[in-house]
Amino acid sequence: MLIKARVTACLIRLVLCCFAGSVQSEIRVVDSTGTALILQQPAQRIVSLSPHLTELLFAAGAGQQLVGTVDYSDYPPAAQGVPRIGAYNSISYEAIVNLSPDLVLAWGTGNGGEVIARLTALGLQVYVDEPGSLESIGETLGNLGQLAGTQRQANDAQSKYRQKLLNLRRLYSHQRPLSVFYQIWNEPLLTINGEHLISEVIRLCGARNVFASALPLVPKLSIESVIAVNPQVIVASGQEQQRREWLKDWQAWPMLDAVKADHIYFVPDSLLQRHTPRILEGAERLCRQLQAARQE
Repeated sequence: MLIKARVTACLIRLVLCCFAGSVQSEIRVVDSTGTALILQQPAQRIVSLSPHLTELLFAAGAGQQLVGTVDYSDYPPAAQGVPRIGAYNSISYEAIVNLSPDLVLAWGTGNGGEVIARLTALGLQVYVDEPGSLESIGETLGNLGQLAGTQRQANDAQSKYRQKLLNLRRLYSHQRPLSVFYQIWNEPLLTINGEHLISEVIRLCGARNVFASALPLVPKLSIESVIAVNPQVIVASGQEQQRREWLKDWQAWPMLDAVKADHIYFVPDSLLQRHTPRILEGAERLCRQLQAARQE
C-alpha cells in the first residue's frame, strides 16, 4: 500500500509539473487596444504591416523571424531583404496568408480598423501597436520580445531606451521655453498638434509646439497662420534632398523671429516620424539645436 501511495503521489506531482510547465510556457501580452494576445509558444513566422514595427522587431532581437513586411521598411539594412506584402495602407491579404504567419504586427491608425478586423477574421493572431507616448515605445519593445521569445535582447534594448529617455528629460525638459513650429511637409504646409508623439519630443526638449491646440492630428496650414504665431524656432523635417529647399523657402518671410535669428533647423523624418528607439536620436538632435538657439 505504501509503495502504491508513493507511486500515486509521484504521478500527481508529475501531472502538476507538466500542467505548470504548460501554463508557464503560455505567452500573454496586451496590445495598445487593450486586447490580450495569447500564444502557446514564441512566434517563429512574423509579418509586420508598418516600417516602424519592422524596425522595432529587429531592435527586439527577432528580425530573423520576420517573413514579410511592407514598403519603406528600410531600417536596419537587413530589413530591405524581407519579402514585401504591399504598403502599410494597401496590403495583399493573399500574400500574408501564403506566408503562414503565426503573428501579424499591425499599426492601429496606419493600417486601420478594417484591415485589422479582416486579418483577425482570417484566423490570424494580430498584435496592434499605437504608440501614444515615448514610454510606450519601450513597452512595445518588451512585448515583442515576449511574443518572439527574445526577451533577453528586447529587455536590454528596452533598458537602454528608457535610460536614454530619462537622461534627455533630466537634461533638457526644464530649460528656458522656446516656441517651435515643426514642419512635416511643404506643399501643402503640414504640421502636428499637441496629441502627436513629436509634440512630446518638443516638450522633452523644454519647448512648446505653437500649433499644439490645432485640429486634426496633422493640420494643414497657410503661411499666414505661421506668421500669426511667429515661432522662435522652425524645424523642417523631410528627407535629406528636401532639406535645402525647405529651409531656403523660409527666407522669404524675414518678419518671422525664427528667420531673423536664423533659428531654422532640420531633423531627418526617419528619426522623429518613426516610433522606434531611433526617435531618441532625433530628440537628442532637436534638443541640441534648441539649446544652441537659447544660447544665441
